[in-house]
Amino acid sequence: MILDYVTRIKANIAIHTNIKATSILDGSYKSVFMGRSLNFEDLREYIPGDSIRDIDWKASSRSRSLLVKRYVAEKKHNILIIFDSGAKMNAHTDKMESKKDVAVFTAGTLSYLTYSNGDFVGALYNIDGKMRYYPLRTRLYDIEHFLSSYDKDVEKSKKSDLNKSLEYLLKNFRRKMVVFVITDMAGIHSVSDVILKKLICQHDMLFININDADVTGGKTFKVEKERYIPEFVTGSKKLAKLERELKTKILNENEKKLVHHAIISTDIGSKEDITLKISELLERHRYAKSH
Repeated sequence: MILDYVTRIKANIAIHTNIKATSILDGSYKSVFMGRSLNFEDLREYIPGDSIRDIDWKASSRSRSLLVKRYVAEKKHNILIIFDSGAKMNAHTDKMESKKDVAVFTAGTLSYLTYSNGDFVGALYNIDGKMRYYPLRTRLYDIEHFLSSYDKDVEKSKKSDLNKSLEYLLKNFRRKMVVFVITDMAGIHSVSDVILKKLICQHDMLFININDADVTGGKTFKVEKERYIPEFVTGSKKLAKLERELKTKILNENEKKLVHHAIISTDIGSKEDITLKISELLERHRYAKSH
């Protein structure tokens, strides 16, 4: 298999990685998922942002400089990517890129980062009620396989049910994993609080919202109906106002839901944003885990 998706994703990482994102993408990724049950490796100089709980005060006193303990995980990390699906993923983001393409590149960036650090990565999604599960693996071939499969499946999918995928995760996986849920505003809004409450007891849950384009204000294609929305609708100021109000309401409810369950999230609207947004997401996750 030609690694077409992986190659394009690597190129996108190289183009859009900046100084801020480099701290995650250059290999410090491992520290993001460090817990307390790790093996001590060595000492290094303190860097602003390190947890004070990692400072070795005796060694610091002897060397007259702050030193922190570094740890290595006892086993590899298990990273699972859950995609949302359905016709809605063929719509556009607020940056006028395909939501599906942004989802694929986001998952690909996370997967390549996982692969580069020797960890396991897998994927899960459902197409019109049928589950697709790609087991945790460490090869580029396997990443290419689930990225290309998702891309093709979403082209022909109609319905989405993110709760079914999360229920599948809840019922079939006992090992602790870091789970990235790639969805949109409607997907987050549909997720059951009961399911989330159970999942966060077992896994680290992170959500990535692929931003939606506005229905009003321009030429808009209704993917479910396979036709463009008439201009008298997209150009209506009254409808635009109602849409903004509804969108704000849903976004506020989504934020309240995720904050209630202490779930870190980020919003992505274009492939250009991915590396920086992922680096910020992982840093926030690391900070939350260390406090």
